Amino acid sequence: MNERNPTVTEADLHAFADGLLPPGENARLEAWLSDNPEEAAKVAGWKAQNAEIKMLFAPYARTKDSDRLLVTSQRREDRSRLSRRLSVAAATVVVFLAGAAAGHYGPQLLGRPEIQLASIEALPRQAQSAFLVYASEVRHPVEVGADQEPHLATWLGKRLNIADLKVPSLKTLGFQLVGGRLLPVNGTPGALFMYEDASGKRITVLVGRNKLNTTTSFRFANAGTLDTFYWIDGDIGYAVTGEISRDMLRQVAEECYKQFPSS
Repeated sequence: MNERNPTVTEADLHAFADGLLPPGENARLEAWLSDNPEEAAKVAGWKAQNAEIKMLFAPYARTKDSDRLLVTSQRREDRSRLSRRLSVAAATVVVFLAGAAAGHYGPQLLGRPEIQLASIEALPRQAQSAFLVYASEVRHPVEVGADQEPHLATWLGKRLNIADLKVPSLKTLGFQLVGGRLLPVNGTPGALFMYEDASGKRITVLVGRNKLNTTTSFRFANAGTLDTFYWIDGDIGYAVTGEISRDMLRQVAEECYKQFPSS
């Protein structure tokens, strides 16, 4: 970051790109970016990527009566300020335990709007960590194999409190189910489904709850050769991760989105 304005953090830039900053902050960020062309180009790339992903999933966008609850009045905001501060504090702990954004967000999380961004961004990092740990396993990549798929869906559905949890079928895309396992996501039970194609390439699908997430968002994250498509539906997060072509991973995410239940 520019030493002349150390208060502009990576979280600020992400929030600006996603339209999450308060109106008064936008002008400050725009002025800062005009003096930092490299960062401005990075933010422009994020905006373009967000637009592409939204366009990609637009055919599957769904509205629910509960969406109106996402809009709260200023009066209600004032009454619940203490509650929100406690929630933010809890979210800070979640982010640090997940290892997400520990160096970037720590001193600035409490009381700031980008906390929602930080909690969302923790999801792909957890998905990528799970992929790196389990996808390379030869003898014990999963707890329950594909031959027990009904039991796998029932078991993980109960642990995640998702009554109609389904194990996505990706056979039409060339991926066979290897199996699945229980693992922690945001400190609560989460599910990991694993698939592989005829060449042995594996992908994983992570499902986890986070009560702080109440919006639906489609995003893409990259870490070296590892790509992740992820989205939030209600308080449930989904992430598809693999070292395959981005287009194929997109198709997998799209297929999973159609098959998972809407919260």
